[in-house]
Amino acid sequence: MPPHEITKAVNLSLRNGRLNEESIGWARMPIINCNVKGSFLRKKKWNYWCVTTADVLFSATISHIDYAAVIFVYILDLKTLKFYERTSTLLLFGKNVKLPDGVHETVSYESEEMTIQFNESGQETAIHVLCPNFNGKGKVLEADIVLTRPDDYESLNVVVPWSKSRYQFTSKQPTIPAEGKIVWENKEYQINKEDSFGCLDFGRGIWKYHSTWNWASASGVVNGKRVGLNFGGQWTDGTGQNENGLLINNRLHKIHEDIAWEYDTDDFMKPWKLSTVGTNRVSLVFTPLYERIASTNALIIQSNVHQMIGHFDGIVVTENGEEIKIKNMLGWAEDHMAKW
Repeated sequence: MPPHEITKAVNLSLRNGRLNEESIGWARMPIINCNVKGSFLRKKKWNYWCVTTADVLFSATISHIDYAAVIFVYILDLKTLKFYERTSTLLLFGKNVKLPDGVHETVSYESEEMTIQFNESGQETAIHVLCPNFNGKGKVLEADIVLTRPDDYESLNVVVPWSKSRYQFTSKQPTIPAEGKIVWENKEYQINKEDSFGCLDFGRGIWKYHSTWNWASASGVVNGKRVGLNFGGQWTDGTGQNENGLLINNRLHKIHEDIAWEYDTDDFMKPWKLSTVGTNRVSLVFTPLYERIASTNALIIQSNVHQMIGHFDGIVVTENGEEIKIKNMLGWAEDHMAKW
Protein backbone atom coordinates (compact mmCIF):
# COMPACT_ATOMS: atom_id res chain seq x y z
CA MET A 1 0.00 0.00 0.00
CA PRO A 2 1.53 3.37 -1.01
CA PRO A 3 2.13 6.09 1.58
CA HIS A 4 -0.79 8.32 2.53
CA GLU A 5 -1.51 11.34 0.33
CA ILE A 6 -2.37 14.44 2.36
CA THR A 7 -5.05 16.59 0.77
CA LYS A 8 -6.04 18.96 3.59
CA ALA A 9 -4.04 21.50 5.59
CA VAL A 10 -2.52 20.04 8.74
CA ASN A 11 -0.06 20.99 11.47
CA LEU A 12 3.27 19.20 11.51
CA SER A 13 3.57 19.25 15.32
CA LEU A 14 1.23 18.75 18.23
CA ARG A 15 1.03 21.32 21.04
CA ASN A 16 3.61 19.38 23.04
CA GLY A 17 6.09 19.48 20.16
CA ARG A 18 5.67 15.83 19.22
CA LEU A 19 4.94 14.72 15.67
CA ASN A 20 1.33 15.04 14.56
CA GLU A 21 0.77 11.60 13.02
CA GLU A 22 -1.97 13.03 10.77
CA SER A 23 0.78 14.91 8.91
CA ILE A 24 2.76 11.80 7.94
CA GLY A 25 2.69 11.25 4.18
CA TRP A 26 3.09 13.30 1.03
CA ALA A 27 1.19 16.09 -0.68
CA ARG A 28 1.04 17.86 -4.04
CA MET A 29 0.90 21.25 -2.36
CA PRO A 30 2.82 22.67 0.64
CA ILE A 31 -0.20 22.45 2.94
CA ILE A 32 1.69 21.30 6.05
CA ASN A 33 2.10 24.05 8.65
CA CYS A 34 5.58 23.63 10.13
CA ASN A 35 4.84 24.67 13.71
CA VAL A 36 7.93 22.97 15.17
CA LYS A 37 8.79 23.95 18.73
CA GLY A 38 10.61 22.70 21.80
CA SER A 39 13.46 20.18 21.42
CA PHE A 40 16.12 22.80 22.12
CA LEU A 41 19.16 22.51 19.79
CA ARG A 42 17.49 19.85 17.61
CA LYS A 43 15.33 22.10 15.39
CA LYS A 44 16.63 22.62 11.84
CA LYS A 45 15.15 25.07 9.37
CA TRP A 46 16.23 26.26 5.93
CA ASN A 47 15.17 27.94 2.69
CA TYR A 48 17.55 26.97 -0.13
CA TRP A 49 17.14 28.37 -3.62
CA CYS A 50 19.05 27.37 -6.73
CA VAL A 51 18.61 28.93 -10.18
CA THR A 52 20.05 27.35 -13.34
CA THR A 53 20.52 28.50 -16.91
CA ALA A 54 22.72 27.19 -19.71
CA ASP A 55 25.45 29.60 -18.54
CA VAL A 56 25.29 29.75 -14.76
CA LEU A 57 24.20 28.02 -11.56
CA PHE A 58 23.41 30.35 -8.67
CA SER A 59 22.31 29.51 -5.14
CA ALA A 60 21.40 31.34 -1.93
CA THR A 61 20.40 29.88 1.44
CA ILE A 62 19.15 31.12 4.80
CA SER A 63 19.29 28.37 7.43
CA HIS A 64 18.92 28.09 11.19
CA ILE A 65 20.09 25.04 13.14
CA ASP A 66 18.92 26.26 16.58
CA TYR A 67 22.33 27.14 18.01
CA ALA A 68 23.52 29.00 14.90
CA ALA A 69 22.35 30.53 11.64
CA VAL A 70 24.27 29.63 8.50
CA ILE A 71 23.87 31.91 5.47
CA PHE A 72 25.58 31.19 2.17
CA VAL A 73 25.67 32.18 -1.49
CA TYR A 74 27.52 30.47 -4.34
CA ILE A 75 27.83 30.76 -8.10
CA LEU A 76 29.30 28.59 -10.86
CA ASP A 77 29.95 29.77 -14.40
CA LEU A 78 29.07 26.65 -16.40
CA LYS A 79 31.25 27.62 -19.35
CA THR A 80 34.49 28.41 -17.52
CA LEU A 81 33.77 26.41 -14.29
CA LYS A 82 34.79 29.45 -12.30
CA PHE A 83 33.24 29.10 -8.83
CA TYR A 84 33.01 31.13 -5.65
CA GLU A 85 31.14 30.74 -2.38
CA ARG A 86 30.60 33.06 0.59
CA THR A 87 29.35 31.76 3.94
CA SER A 88 28.39 33.60 7.10
CA THR A 89 27.91 31.63 10.32
CA LEU A 90 26.16 33.43 13.17
CA LEU A 91 26.63 31.74 16.53
CA LEU A 92 24.87 32.88 19.71
CA PHE A 93 21.84 30.87 18.55
CA GLY A 94 21.48 32.73 15.26
CA LYS A 95 19.99 35.78 16.90
CA ASN A 96 17.73 37.90 14.67
CA VAL A 97 17.42 35.23 11.95
CA LYS A 98 13.78 34.16 11.83
CA LEU A 99 12.39 31.44 9.57
CA PRO A 100 8.57 31.23 9.40
CA ASP A 101 6.41 28.12 9.50
CA GLY A 102 4.94 28.36 6.00
CA VAL A 103 6.63 27.60 2.69
CA HIS A 104 5.37 30.72 0.94
CA GLU A 105 6.39 33.31 3.54
CA THR A 106 9.01 36.02 3.11
CA VAL A 107 12.49 35.39 4.54
CA SER A 108 15.38 37.85 4.68
CA TYR A 109 18.83 38.40 6.13
CA GLU A 110 20.93 41.55 6.09
CA SER A 111 24.46 42.33 7.22
CA GLU A 112 27.44 44.34 6.01
CA GLU A 113 28.76 41.37 4.05
CA MET A 114 25.56 40.17 2.43
CA THR A 115 21.85 40.85 1.93
CA ILE A 116 19.49 38.02 0.98
CA GLN A 117 15.76 38.49 0.45
CA PHE A 118 13.22 35.86 -0.56
CA ASN A 119 10.11 38.01 -0.97
CA GLU A 120 6.87 36.08 -1.40
CA SER A 121 3.74 37.44 -3.09
CA GLY A 122 1.09 35.02 -4.31
CA GLN A 123 2.69 32.65 -6.82
CA GLU A 124 5.85 34.77 -7.08
CA THR A 125 9.15 34.67 -5.23
CA ALA A 126 11.46 37.65 -5.78
CA ILE A 127 15.08 36.89 -4.88
CA HIS A 128 17.43 39.77 -4.17
CA VAL A 129 21.04 39.08 -3.20
CA LEU A 130 23.77 41.68 -2.73
CA CYS A 131 27.32 40.83 -1.65
CA PRO A 132 29.46 43.99 -1.90
CA ASN A 133 32.73 42.11 -1.33
CA PHE A 134 31.78 38.63 -2.51
CA ASN A 135 35.24 37.17 -3.08
CA GLY A 136 37.15 39.25 -0.55
CA LYS A 137 38.70 41.38 -3.29
CA GLY A 138 36.08 44.08 -3.58
CA LYS A 139 34.12 42.32 -6.33
CA VAL A 140 30.35 42.73 -6.14
CA LEU A 141 27.80 39.98 -6.68
CA GLU A 142 24.21 41.11 -7.19
CA ALA A 143 21.19 39.05 -8.23
CA ASP A 144 17.59 40.04 -8.89
CA ILE A 145 15.47 37.09 -9.96
CA VAL A 146 11.69 36.60 -10.09
CA LEU A 147 10.33 33.06 -9.97
CA THR A 148 6.69 32.62 -10.98
CA ARG A 149 4.87 29.38 -10.28
CA PRO A 150 2.13 28.61 -12.85
CA ASP A 151 -1.39 28.50 -11.43
CA ASP A 152 -1.51 24.70 -11.78
CA TYR A 153 1.95 24.16 -10.29
CA GLU A 154 2.35 21.12 -8.01
CA SER A 155 5.38 20.25 -5.88
CA LEU A 156 6.79 17.40 -3.82
CA ASN A 157 5.96 17.73 -0.13
CA VAL A 158 6.81 14.98 2.35
CA VAL A 159 6.77 14.43 6.11
CA VAL A 160 9.45 11.95 7.18
CA PRO A 161 8.93 10.34 10.64
CA TRP A 162 12.01 8.93 12.34
CA SER A 163 10.12 8.86 15.66
CA LYS A 164 7.50 10.85 17.52
CA SER A 165 10.18 13.33 18.61
CA ARG A 166 12.38 13.37 15.48
CA TYR A 167 10.78 14.25 12.15
CA GLN A 168 11.12 16.49 9.09
CA PHE A 169 8.97 18.24 6.52
CA THR A 170 10.52 18.95 3.12
CA SER A 171 9.11 20.78 0.11
CA LYS A 172 10.99 20.33 -3.15
CA GLN A 173 9.95 22.69 -5.97
CA PRO A 174 11.91 22.33 -9.24
CA THR A 175 11.20 23.72 -12.75
CA ILE A 176 9.88 27.10 -11.55
CA PRO A 177 10.22 29.60 -14.45
CA ALA A 178 12.85 32.22 -13.58
CA GLU A 179 13.74 35.58 -15.07
CA GLY A 180 16.06 38.41 -14.13
CA LYS A 181 19.80 38.89 -14.01
CA ILE A 182 22.95 38.18 -12.02
CA VAL A 183 26.00 40.45 -12.06
CA TRP A 184 29.29 38.95 -10.97
CA GLU A 185 32.80 40.28 -11.58
CA ASN A 186 31.59 42.70 -14.26
CA LYS A 187 29.76 39.94 -16.16
CA GLU A 188 25.99 40.01 -16.50
CA TYR A 189 24.05 36.74 -16.74
CA GLN A 190 20.59 37.11 -18.26
CA ILE A 191 17.90 34.76 -16.92
CA ASN A 192 15.03 34.07 -19.32
CA LYS A 193 11.95 32.16 -18.18
CA GLU A 194 11.83 30.01 -21.34
CA ASP A 195 15.02 28.14 -20.44
CA SER A 196 15.85 29.10 -16.84
CA PHE A 197 14.68 27.23 -13.76
CA GLY A 198 14.39 27.85 -10.05
CA CYS A 199 14.38 25.11 -7.43
CA LEU A 200 13.33 25.54 -3.80
CA ASP A 201 14.40 23.18 -1.02
CA PHE A 202 12.39 24.12 2.08
CA GLY A 203 12.97 22.18 5.29
CA ARG A 204 11.60 22.32 8.81
CA GLY A 205 12.04 19.64 11.43
CA ILE A 206 13.57 18.16 14.55
CA TRP A 207 16.64 16.13 13.67
CA LYS A 208 18.92 13.54 15.17
CA TYR A 209 22.48 14.72 15.84
CA HIS A 210 24.14 12.52 13.21
CA SER A 211 22.56 12.30 9.75
CA THR A 212 23.56 11.33 6.21
CA TRP A 213 21.68 11.89 3.00
CA ASN A 214 21.68 11.98 -0.79
CA TRP A 215 19.78 14.51 -2.84
CA ALA A 216 19.50 14.89 -6.59
CA SER A 217 17.55 17.47 -8.57
CA ALA A 218 17.34 18.63 -12.17
CA SER A 219 15.11 20.76 -14.37
CA GLY A 220 14.79 21.06 -18.12
CA VAL A 221 12.60 20.90 -21.21
CA VAL A 222 12.04 17.55 -22.97
CA ASN A 223 10.06 17.59 -26.23
CA GLY A 224 8.32 20.79 -25.20
CA LYS A 225 7.52 19.54 -21.67
CA ARG A 226 8.96 21.10 -18.54
CA VAL A 227 10.46 18.21 -16.59
CA GLY A 228 11.76 18.20 -13.02
CA LEU A 229 13.51 15.39 -11.16
CA ASN A 230 13.87 14.99 -7.40
CA PHE A 231 15.41 11.99 -5.65
CA GLY A 232 16.66 11.34 -2.12
CA GLY A 233 18.34 8.62 -0.15
CA GLN A 234 19.73 7.44 3.21
CA TRP A 235 17.94 9.91 5.47
CA THR A 236 14.49 8.45 4.74
CA ASP A 237 15.53 4.77 5.02
CA GLY A 238 13.14 2.73 7.16
CA THR A 239 10.55 5.51 7.59
CA GLY A 240 8.05 4.39 4.94
CA GLN A 241 8.45 7.74 3.18
CA ASN A 242 10.79 9.14 0.54
CA GLU A 243 11.28 12.31 -1.50
CA ASN A 244 11.29 10.73 -4.97
CA GLY A 245 9.18 12.17 -7.75
CA LEU A 246 8.89 13.70 -11.19
CA LEU A 247 7.31 17.00 -12.13
CA ILE A 248 5.95 16.94 -15.69
CA ASN A 249 4.33 20.13 -16.98
CA ASN A 250 3.66 21.24 -13.39
CA ARG A 251 2.06 17.92 -12.32
CA LEU A 252 3.67 15.71 -9.67
CA HIS A 253 4.24 12.04 -10.48
CA LYS A 254 5.14 10.53 -7.11
CA ILE A 255 7.58 7.62 -7.02
CA HIS A 256 7.04 5.45 -3.94
CA GLU A 257 9.99 3.14 -4.60
CA ASP A 258 13.35 3.96 -3.07
CA ILE A 259 16.30 4.90 -5.25
CA ALA A 260 19.50 2.85 -5.44
CA TRP A 261 22.49 5.22 -5.53
CA GLU A 262 25.75 3.96 -7.01
CA TYR A 263 28.82 6.21 -6.88
CA ASP A 264 32.47 6.10 -5.89
CA THR A 265 33.20 7.84 -2.59
CA ASP A 266 36.92 7.78 -3.47
CA ASP A 267 36.25 9.69 -6.68
CA PHE A 268 32.98 11.60 -6.73
CA MET A 269 33.73 12.83 -10.27
CA LYS A 270 33.11 9.38 -11.70
CA PRO A 271 29.59 8.85 -13.15
CA TRP A 272 26.78 8.12 -10.69
CA LYS A 273 23.91 5.70 -11.32
CA LEU A 274 20.42 6.23 -9.94
CA SER A 275 17.68 3.61 -10.36
CA THR A 276 14.44 2.68 -8.67
CA VAL A 277 14.53 -0.44 -6.50
CA GLY A 278 12.29 -3.10 -8.04
CA THR A 279 10.84 -1.09 -10.93
CA ASN A 280 12.00 0.63 -14.13
CA ARG A 281 10.65 4.09 -13.28
CA VAL A 282 14.11 5.64 -12.93
CA SER A 283 17.23 4.61 -14.83
CA LEU A 284 19.70 7.49 -14.96
CA VAL A 285 23.39 8.18 -15.23
CA PHE A 286 24.66 11.41 -13.73
CA THR A 287 27.94 12.75 -15.11
CA PRO A 288 29.58 15.36 -12.87
CA LEU A 289 30.95 18.56 -14.33
CA TYR A 290 32.09 20.25 -11.12
CA GLU A 291 32.56 19.19 -7.50
CA ARG A 292 31.51 21.64 -4.80
CA ILE A 293 33.01 20.64 -1.46
CA ALA A 294 31.71 22.33 1.67
CA SER A 295 33.18 21.26 5.00
CA THR A 296 32.58 22.55 8.52
CA ASN A 297 34.38 21.42 11.66
CA ALA A 298 33.45 23.77 14.49
CA LEU A 299 33.04 22.09 17.85
CA ILE A 300 29.58 20.49 17.82
CA ILE A 301 28.88 21.41 14.17
CA GLN A 302 30.43 19.07 11.63
CA SER A 303 29.39 18.83 8.01
CA ASN A 304 30.88 17.38 4.85
CA VAL A 305 29.15 17.96 1.52
CA HIS A 306 30.11 16.74 -1.93
CA GLN A 307 27.61 18.47 -4.21
CA MET A 308 28.26 17.41 -7.77
CA ILE A 309 26.97 19.66 -10.52
CA GLY A 310 26.51 18.00 -13.88
CA HIS A 311 24.10 16.36 -16.30
CA PHE A 312 21.59 13.51 -16.23
CA ASP A 313 20.96 11.02 -19.04
CA GLY A 314 18.57 8.08 -19.17
CA ILE A 315 14.89 7.31 -18.76
CA VAL A 316 12.17 8.15 -16.24
CA VAL A 317 8.63 6.79 -16.34
CA THR A 318 5.47 8.68 -15.36
CA GLU A 319 2.58 7.30 -13.30
CA ASN A 320 0.71 6.37 -16.50
CA GLY A 321 3.67 4.52 -17.99
CA GLU A 322 4.99 7.19 -20.37
CA GLU A 323 8.75 6.96 -20.89
CA ILE A 324 10.60 10.27 -20.93
CA LYS A 325 14.13 10.26 -22.28
CA ILE A 326 16.42 12.56 -20.33
CA LYS A 327 19.37 13.88 -22.29
CA ASN A 328 22.07 16.15 -20.88
CA MET A 329 19.74 17.69 -18.26
CA LEU A 330 21.53 20.06 -15.91
CA GLY A 331 21.24 19.38 -12.20
CA TRP A 332 23.10 18.12 -9.17
CA ALA A 333 23.60 15.08 -6.97
CA GLU A 334 25.09 15.19 -3.51
CA ASP A 335 26.48 13.13 -0.66
CA HIS A 336 26.11 14.85 2.72
CA MET A 337 27.12 13.96 6.27
CA ALA A 338 26.16 16.19 9.17
CA LYS A 339 26.64 16.21 12.92
CA TRP A 340 24.54 19.15 13.96
